[in-house]
Amino acid sequence: MWSEKHRPQKISDMVGNEEARNSFVDWLVKWKKGTKPILLVGPPGIGKTTLAWITAKEFGYDIVGLNASDVRNKTNIEDILTPLLGNTTLLGKSLIFIDEVDGIHGRSDFGGVEALLKILKEPTIPIILAANSDQSDKMKAIKKTTKTIYLKPVPPRLLRLYLEKVLRDEGEKLSPGSIIKVITESRGDIRSMLNLTQAQVTGFDAPTDKSFETLDVEPAVNAFFKAKSKEEARIVLYSLRIDPREKINAFYSSIITSNLPSKDLAKMLDVLSEADVLYGKIMRTQEWRLLRYLDNILLKLYGESLQVQFSQYNLPWPLLNKIRWDGKVIKSLASVLAKKFHVSQSAIATFYFPYILFCMKNKKLALEINPEYNEILEKEMALLK
Repeated sequence: MWSEKHRPQKISDMVGNEEARNSFVDWLVKWKKGTKPILLVGPPGIGKTTLAWITAKEFGYDIVGLNASDVRNKTNIEDILTPLLGNTTLLGKSLIFIDEVDGIHGRSDFGGVEALLKILKEPTIPIILAANSDQSDKMKAIKKTTKTIYLKPVPPRLLRLYLEKVLRDEGEKLSPGSIIKVITESRGDIRSMLNLTQAQVTGFDAPTDKSFETLDVEPAVNAFFKAKSKEEARIVLYSLRIDPREKINAFYSSIITSNLPSKDLAKMLDVLSEADVLYGKIMRTQEWRLLRYLDNILLKLYGESLQVQFSQYNLPWPLLNKIRWDGKVIKSLASVLAKKFHVSQSAIATFYFPYILFCMKNKKLALEINPEYNEILEKEMALLK
């Protein structure tokens, strides 16, 4: 990916936020025991992580990089951070960097914030934190123990100069109008700008002329299955910036409503199951760094000869699963309907039932079934309202 290939290697290679970068470097140069840790705050893709790593490298620090999930509980902090703080000669000249620190929250915070605050109040080595936002209650507590530096979206003028340099280095060209459009849609996010540009110059069909951040899901899913190579499909996935649950849902509903051979369907459902397990683990543990692996899993859905078109259920994924799996009554109802439609119970649960409920909700269909099942259907339809 261009966003990785052209990642700055020196502080002077970075674009924009000169004042913030100068403040950060000044803090590190003048650091001494007891100096307040630094908190870098700004939207994704503007270089917070890059700034921390290349500055540490230039000033000779051995950086220990962590994610919020690594320090979410007191035990992890004691196991990982305390040895560094107590014996700074163990790894030489050390520096701690904690990314996505605003991800420490909720019931999955097992004393992490309190233990981290204690360390932040008495630092013995430089500590850098990065966050997309500093507005939560727990971030307010962290802010009191740190010096905050805000990084802003990069201005369009600088983005254009940088993008033109990258295009020259790659030996590629974009029309002036396309350059302006990419810069506008990236909204100051350098990583997004490079990914959008790479998507365009690799020769996508018409849908890739737009940012998948604002494009509807339908053309994005269709572009994925129409991609001419696995690399093109990867860029579509990376650029489809929607909620992970919605991304999985979109592929699930499209795949099971497509006319695929049983072997291909089974393989793709296995992939979706793997993606769903990963997402479930993320929600359970709040280890959001694992989200980077989701697109790698979904990429396994790609195949050059697969005929899949976007299709969206009128019912959400949780309700579909509830209809299919919850209780003996629902299974009994599927059995009754299977006989009426002369298909398998599995086909009723997966394909027919959602549309039957939809039709009944809109008074397009009436079924003569046991009153007990009518009551169940009414409860299911109530969930749609």
